[in-house]
Amino acid sequence: MSQLKLLGERRFWPLFWTQFLGAFNDNLFKNALVILVAYRSMNLMGISSQQIVVACAGIFILPFFLFSATAGQLADRFAKWRLIRLVKIWEIGVMVLAGVGFAFNNLPLLLAVLFLMGMQSTFFGPAKYSILPELLDERDLVGGNALVAGATFLAILLGTITGGLVIAGGEVWVSRLGFMVVMVAVAGYLTSRYVRKTPPADPGLQVRLNPVTPTIDILRVTRSVKTVFLSVLAISWFWFLGASFLSLLPNFSKDVMFGSETVVTLFLSVFCVGIGIGSMLCETFSHRRLELGLVPLGSIGMSVFAIDLAVAGGRFLGPLDGHLMGAAEIIRQPGAVRVLFDLFMIAVSAGFYTVPLMTLIQQRTRADQRSRVIAGNNIINSALMVLSSVVLVALLASGRTIPSLFFGLGVLNALVAVYIYTVIPEFLLRFVAWGAANIVYRLRIEGGEKIPDEGPAVLVANHVSFVDWLIFAAVSPRPVRFVMIRDYFELPVVHFLFRGAKVIPIASGRVDPELRQRAYDRIAGELEDGKLVFIFPEGRITPDGELQPFRPGIERLVERTPVPVVPMAVIGLWGSFFSRRGGRAMTKPFRRFWSRVTVRIGDPVPPAEVTAHGLAETVAELGGWDPPEPLDQSAG
Repeated sequence: MSQLKLLGERRFWPLFWTQFLGAFNDNLFKNALVILVAYRSMNLMGISSQQIVVACAGIFILPFFLFSATAGQLADRFAKWRLIRLVKIWEIGVMVLAGVGFAFNNLPLLLAVLFLMGMQSTFFGPAKYSILPELLDERDLVGGNALVAGATFLAILLGTITGGLVIAGGEVWVSRLGFMVVMVAVAGYLTSRYVRKTPPADPGLQVRLNPVTPTIDILRVTRSVKTVFLSVLAISWFWFLGASFLSLLPNFSKDVMFGSETVVTLFLSVFCVGIGIGSMLCETFSHRRLELGLVPLGSIGMSVFAIDLAVAGGRFLGPLDGHLMGAAEIIRQPGAVRVLFDLFMIAVSAGFYTVPLMTLIQQRTRADQRSRVIAGNNIINSALMVLSSVVLVALLASGRTIPSLFFGLGVLNALVAVYIYTVIPEFLLRFVAWGAANIVYRLRIEGGEKIPDEGPAVLVANHVSFVDWLIFAAVSPRPVRFVMIRDYFELPVVHFLFRGAKVIPIASGRVDPELRQRAYDRIAGELEDGKLVFIFPEGRITPDGELQPFRPGIERLVERTPVPVVPMAVIGLWGSFFSRRGGRAMTKPFRRFWSRVTVRIGDPVPPAEVTAHGLAETVAELGGWDPPEPLDQSAG
């Protein structure tokens, strides 16, 4: 995985290890506390240990809701590297209090420390995620986010294991826990001193300490870009779901699976490893760029395996005498491997779901607002996580079983996914395009860096099959507006995808001159807005596999809106099920699936040099075909 090279680079490793050590410390303390409460049946003011365990998640998250607005302002106003160092000093002080709480077995103090830890993480989050695009270029951003996500959940894993082992070690090890968390906090501060210094994003920003007005302002900024805001909502739903699972796992391990403390550690470990693996695989599956097609794949996986986990847990019988089993014993029980597999796949799917969404938020947000948008994300995340804690406490108090809660979460996730992909069809479109490029075919891209990262351009290519547009949608790292013959645009079933992709229907001047003019106007409008527009200048799918003459309409478009034209060639689709080789397309099933498809991309052609025949010659050279004869200029 190419992102691993970042771990050896000064621009990245200090932030990576600072984040890793902070997350490890949070979870070492938090999970030691949760297991201590659950297995010693500690209670407070009549609140049961089961309810305290679930409430711990809400206590930790509450500061995100209360203070994220202030944290976002500070991260945009001041240098982020300086803020990161101050937060790490704060962590040292908080961990000293944690040591006192464990030494005296003081539950109220430990719960207060949990709140202060959440507060420390609140101020670290916006600085951490908003400095990442300043440290890395765009091609490394997906990998950097994957490593940060993977490190976070690896730290959760190791913190969980260490916390469980400490509590299992008895009073002697519990008394040493304070020293351990202080030493980890000191190590985090030392690594933070190597984070590269970057200038403040908005040094003139006025910071308001009153949390109410800034929170409203930050939420307004977060809503300013619709796709970003809906992505924030999608991530927030994941944290509702994830917080619910993590809160239920200790009681699920004990009360449903009849497992001891080591089983809690095993289940949480499997969950954290799965998220880490899913996050790391994102770069591989997305070819080192933002790939929104992984988001629906992740949401489908979370729902399917959450529902199966509910079924598997509900059927688990456990030992006849009801004793609590250790990790080694429980793995030998019928149905336990299925539970572990479901937990692992829920987590892998969560990695596919979250990494692209966070990358989208970073890329499509203005640099001077990025910290505040991430703070807005944290506010909404925390609100849903606190809501998760409150809802679970109420449902458990009403007698709901934990497997039934898992089932409900899986069904709710499916409904939320349907809503999100209806409101933002780009996610569903990218999923279909990703599936066509990686499941139906094996796509290889040559020259992908030649597609502009920003600004308008026209993309042109040969037209071989009915799925060309999906392949090219997968090739482009940015949304593309395809120009398509009206008859294809109006086909049943796929019409929904075309509308979601904002396809521009067109017809010849002889068939419908008004539609043709509207199409030209829409194309010009999209280019003026800085979008990419894709045109098949041949005007039809090739009947013989050879490149057809390019129509002069491309010259008229560029003459009206002068933008560069990027030539492309798709190789390997001729002879596939969706091509016209041997007659009508899609009449001979199982033909040429999972074959290698290559897209070669040429250098952008300046608008002053664009001619239809010149572009045809370039595409022919890219694909290795004979160039077609020039088309009569009266055509088109």
